[in-house]
Amino acid sequence: MKKIALWSLIFIYPALGLYAQTQRISSPARLPVNQDLSQTCSLGSALAVKVNTAQVNTVKVNTVIAASKDLVKRQQMEDFIDALMAKMTLEEKIGQLNLPGAGDFTTGQAKSTDIASSIRKGKVGGLFNIKSVAKIKAVQQIAVNESRLKIPLIFGMDVIHGYETEFPIPLGLSCSWDTALIRKTAQVAAQEASADGICWTFSPMVDIAHDARWGRVAEGSGEDPFLGSAIAKAMVEGYQGDLTSNENILACVKHFALYGAVEAGRDYNSVDMSHIKMYNQYFPPYKAAVDAGAGSVMSSFNIVDDIPATGNHWLLTDVLRHQWGFKGFVVSDYTAVNEMVAHGMGDLQQVSALALKAGLDMDMIGQGFLTTLKKSLMEGKISLQDINYACRRILEAKYKLGLFKDPYKYCDPTRAATQIATKQHFDFARKVAAQSYVLLKNKDQLLPLKPTGTIAVIGPLGDAADQMGGTWSIAAKLKKDGSVLQSIKDYVGGKATVLYALGANLTRDSALQNRATMFAKDMKRDPRSPKALIEEAVRVAAKSDVIVAALGESAEFSGECSSRTDITIGDVQQALLKALVATGKPVVVLLFNGRPLAIPWAQKHVPAILDVWFGGSMAGPAIADVLFGRVNPSAKLTMTFPQTVGQEPMYYNHMNTGRPLEPGHWFEKFRSNYLDVSNDPVYPFGYGLSYTTFTYGKMHLSQQDLKGNQTLTASVELTNTGKYKGKEIVQLYIRDMVGSITRPVEELKGFKKVELAPGQSTTVSFQITPDLLKFYNGDLNYDWESGQFSIMIGPSSKEVQKQMVHWEK
Repeated sequence: MKKIALWSLIFIYPALGLYAQTQRISSPARLPVNQDLSQTCSLGSALAVKVNTAQVNTVKVNTVIAASKDLVKRQQMEDFIDALMAKMTLEEKIGQLNLPGAGDFTTGQAKSTDIASSIRKGKVGGLFNIKSVAKIKAVQQIAVNESRLKIPLIFGMDVIHGYETEFPIPLGLSCSWDTALIRKTAQVAAQEASADGICWTFSPMVDIAHDARWGRVAEGSGEDPFLGSAIAKAMVEGYQGDLTSNENILACVKHFALYGAVEAGRDYNSVDMSHIKMYNQYFPPYKAAVDAGAGSVMSSFNIVDDIPATGNHWLLTDVLRHQWGFKGFVVSDYTAVNEMVAHGMGDLQQVSALALKAGLDMDMIGQGFLTTLKKSLMEGKISLQDINYACRRILEAKYKLGLFKDPYKYCDPTRAATQIATKQHFDFARKVAAQSYVLLKNKDQLLPLKPTGTIAVIGPLGDAADQMGGTWSIAAKLKKDGSVLQSIKDYVGGKATVLYALGANLTRDSALQNRATMFAKDMKRDPRSPKALIEEAVRVAAKSDVIVAALGESAEFSGECSSRTDITIGDVQQALLKALVATGKPVVVLLFNGRPLAIPWAQKHVPAILDVWFGGSMAGPAIADVLFGRVNPSAKLTMTFPQTVGQEPMYYNHMNTGRPLEPGHWFEKFRSNYLDVSNDPVYPFGYGLSYTTFTYGKMHLSQQDLKGNQTLTASVELTNTGKYKGKEIVQLYIRDMVGSITRPVEELKGFKKVELAPGQSTTVSFQITPDLLKFYNGDLNYDWESGQFSIMIGPSSKEVQKQMVHWEK
């Protein structure tokens, strides 16, 4: 022990002090607010003294040793980059900040393009939208063999919900409430993308979204910051893992910040909210991703405090770097620097300087940095230090990825041949997809179906294999002929007869359908009239024992630039559904969607509804697994389903009004309500059914009065009272009854996914500490306040049992 202590005094203290000094000199933006060099050096002294005591245990020593080793590695990186930057010209430093699109040119074109010429001149820091080991290696060879300083490039791609093996869209995936499963999907995506030469993904998207009109809700994890934070952490850990491995890639958290709150749900639109709302409802998932070690962050298109996020110093430096201690680099979204001109922030030179000084490090596509920063430097509008900081962060990312040590780390052709779209990955994708499907209704236990008799598959999504992946299916390989129709045929074999009819086009409006089926995901239109298509469907339905109606959105009806003012399933599909129900045959709706849809008629009249989102490579087989009971659905909604678009934005964790409706009331004059519909959703946050039933016992609290840092245990006995083995997601909510600012009516603060056999019971417990009571108050201090708290446990946000506790500081 004395040897360890002596070594600590000799090594750890100087290492910490040197590290602090390096940080102070090379990147002061990384120091937390109000922390100066003397404080940081004091940390080294304190650690040394702590180690040099008789009472220190082995665990603490090992922790300090590990920290000191990290500091040594950090110093080695700093020394390497210092030496490299000392050799770089101004143009080469600015070049590192330039991220053009590759256009995915062929290997033979690599040496003759304008981009290749720019790479030779040191004017490119990375490329995106290029895939395959051969292409990426050919481009990387130009950088490391033909440029002056041989600085490798970083290669990025939108690997959003899988690579060639595609998983459910993120909104669907979040409905699994299974962070271990979600982490593994990111690991598989990283393994496949890295095997194809890619080392950086523009994911995860962690924007909180309350408005289903916004198409990009499909890319996120819904409306709740607690669940969203857990998923953000899992995704970053899954992508990045150990970056020394060639099977992990750099994550990019997007869109920083508040993009999910665009006004009217219209993409690229403005955002305006208080700082209190930012910190309490929108910032948590971003911070969770940063705390998990995310290597990069992408700025958003929207304005924050009337300044575009891409040029917002408070956002990119004060919050991200000073308050949260982010150590990575910030890249703009696609041409977001240039778009600040349209925001009214100046010409390209002005907005480029604004972005750099705000804390943006890399300019995606726009080339404003490349073409204007030198001029701005000469005119004194930016400093060399501004450029050096940004350049260093890009070089650090490349160093952490190991590209200086081995520029071809991600260019192993044997991996590309053996680790992409494997049977093992496809089997996993099938399992994941089934875990994302939400059973919304199941009257009289219509589901699961029996694989016998005659089954009619009807609807525009029934035989549409290329729609199964959903939005952002850039590299995806879908199961060949993996439509709902073919998957049901494959599942039942010769045990049942399967019939098919289109029934309706996606929409009555052909122009709208074309806008909603872009990116090589066209849906052929049947030229017959809606009446003729419905009549054919009714004739097919008459021959069947059960109808499976595949309805909803196409793959690109949600996603980027797919905002909608009408979030129903559409007129001709609605008419088809009513005709099918009128036949008197049992109807199961398979709802395809990338957002919550308003389906009050279906909820009232259709006996069974299964929300299947867009399930990815194995969506069709997974649908068959759930339809016929091989898998018991267990997913629950992570966004609220409204009755009508007029209720949007709609979310469970809202603030109360001064004139709330009394419980159970539909309408009261001079209360906060609508004249034409109730305030209720069709399906609330956290809702989802199973083929089995679960009974909750009475909630038990370990105590009613608490003080200080005590721990409250809330528990409930859960029993599977049905006939099937199943999983239930038990949810904990808390309401702070009286606060210095208005607090939400309830907030998710815990969840557990429990699997039980028929008749089996278990006690589900949650440990509640004051950390779960904390929030940002009116002074933006993160703390909790004494008072009354409502503790809630249940199967959804609207079906909970409550008990009160009093908690004093």
